Amino acid sequence: MNTFLRFFSSVKLAIILIIILTVASIVGTLIPQHRSHEEYLLRYGELTNLLEKIQLTKVYQSFWYLGLLFLFALNLTICTLLRLPPKMKRVFRPNLHFQPADITALRLHQKLQLNAPFDSVRLNIHKILKSHHYRLMEKKDDSGLALLARKKMAGLFGADVVHLAILLILSGGLTSGLFSFRADLVLHEGEKAPIAQAGFFVRLDSFETEYYPGGQVKDWKSSLTILEGEKEVISRTIEVNHPLNYKNYLFYQSAYGWDWDKAEVEIRVRMDSEQGLEKSARIKIGEKVSLNDSLNIYVHRFLPDFVLDENRRPSSRSNEPRNPAALVEVIRNGEKIFSGWLFARFPDFGQVHPDKSAPLSLQLKDFSASQYSVIHVSRDPGLGFIWTGCALIMLGLFLAFYWPPREIRFWLKEEADRTMVFAGGLASKQRENLAREMELIIASLKKRK
Repeated sequence: MNTFLRFFSSVKLAIILIIILTVASIVGTLIPQHRSHEEYLLRYGELTNLLEKIQLTKVYQSFWYLGLLFLFALNLTICTLLRLPPKMKRVFRPNLHFQPADITALRLHQKLQLNAPFDSVRLNIHKILKSHHYRLMEKKDDSGLALLARKKMAGLFGADVVHLAILLILSGGLTSGLFSFRADLVLHEGEKAPIAQAGFFVRLDSFETEYYPGGQVKDWKSSLTILEGEKEVISRTIEVNHPLNYKNYLFYQSAYGWDWDKAEVEIRVRMDSEQGLEKSARIKIGEKVSLNDSLNIYVHRFLPDFVLDENRRPSSRSNEPRNPAALVEVIRNGEKIFSGWLFARFPDFGQVHPDKSAPLSLQLKDFSASQYSVIHVSRDPGLGFIWTGCALIMLGLFLAFYWPPREIRFWLKEEADRTMVFAGGLASKQRENLAREMELIIASLKKRK
């Protein structure tokens, strides 16, 4: 049992675990986490199977990383539990059975004789030490009076508070990993979506995009309503960095977009052979419109930002309408007379691949699509542990470095009209400050009668 405790409470083990966890965390940062197998194959090739086997593609959820965290938490717990009892005893049950020999064995000590009665010296020591914010305890026996003055004793527990804080942060991280909830909701105006396991719905009432004068996006605003069954509970407009909090679920404005698969385009058609036929028609993607008994127009596809990929196939470079194009087909009397892409920004580029020469002019005049809002929903039950741990780390570091405990021990013995005084100071840090303070205390004591 003692071997077990010595091993798991050792500082060397803590240092080794910290180094391994640091290296593992760096690896988890450098290697993208939770990506598809195909993406890892493109990036790492033959190493992919090895990376996945040893769980370097999901480091923070791997059994070995969680095992290291458990060992580190066990090390901190055992170390703290072994160190606490002596500290608690020192603070709450201090030793008052010291003698002059115990005081003179301290690095900081003084011996002096005062030409003053015992009770007067004792009273003066109490007054002087209280003026320096010390708390006093004393014990008298036949040999003399033992007097213990202490302050800032909470500093003894600085390291233990830091240990507790780290354990809270680890617990919070584990709680978040196991029980947190995150999802992205894609909502059109008027749509609602259930929040898994929460028992309520969120509805998007309206969505607005604000722009700078130059055309850049300034802000997104979504008006949300929370519904419990059919009852509207709360309505609020959210924007970037200003989420809605309901039952510890946070609703963030994440992104926006257009539903281009359900877009509607306006096509202008001009045919010289049809007595100068010139018409405009609004057509939804995947549908057709008949301009007359013999002429039909089909819109098969719409791309907001047309580009040819590496295989020379049409695709969209982004979801923004930077280079809008529609794939259009024109049928006259059952015969295809045009099939090609129309570009809104390049109206003269109207016949990309005409199947047959025809006195036909087509133009993509306008396009529209409903906007949607992307709402990021998150619930992190471990966040309270993490923030509490961060606050306790700051408190523990303050206690450890800026609140060092101090003890001054006095032993008084009455000799006729004089009083023999032994004084010794004890401090684990800032001994020079304690030495200066003791000089001031002794000097004040000598001046008093």
